[in-house]
Amino acid sequence: MTIQEASERYQIPMSILREYESWGLCGAVKKVMGDWQYDDTDLERLSTIMTLHDIGFTTEEVEVYMRLLLEGELSVGQRLRMLEEKRSAALDEIHFKEHQLLRLDYLRHEIRKTQKGIGGMAE
Repeated sequence: MTIQEASERYQIPMSILREYESWGLCGAVKKVMGDWQYDDTDLERLSTIMTLHDIGFTTEEVEVYMRLLLEGELSVGQRLRMLEEKRSAALDEIHFKEHQLLRLDYLRHEIRKTQKGIGGMAE
């Protein structure tokens, strides 16, 4: 499968595919008549790259993770640590947003309470 076919079939931006190729991580990807050819292993790696991007990894973090992935069992601890750090950051963000919602709800409540007081006085 060519880079164009992979991009279209799996909805992977060309920039991600070119980035992947530039990292030299394309183990089985071979150039055939000037085009890169992707096999199932490459497509699995690309899926991992897309997942990492989707969960908030920077390009640099994705490259580090993918290089560790190629090391196999030796890097399981490091990869797990990277994922746990990202998960912890996501939870911190969720808790911050929950706190914002509580403050917004308090302000809305105060406005409604004031409106009821004004409405009640007019009657």
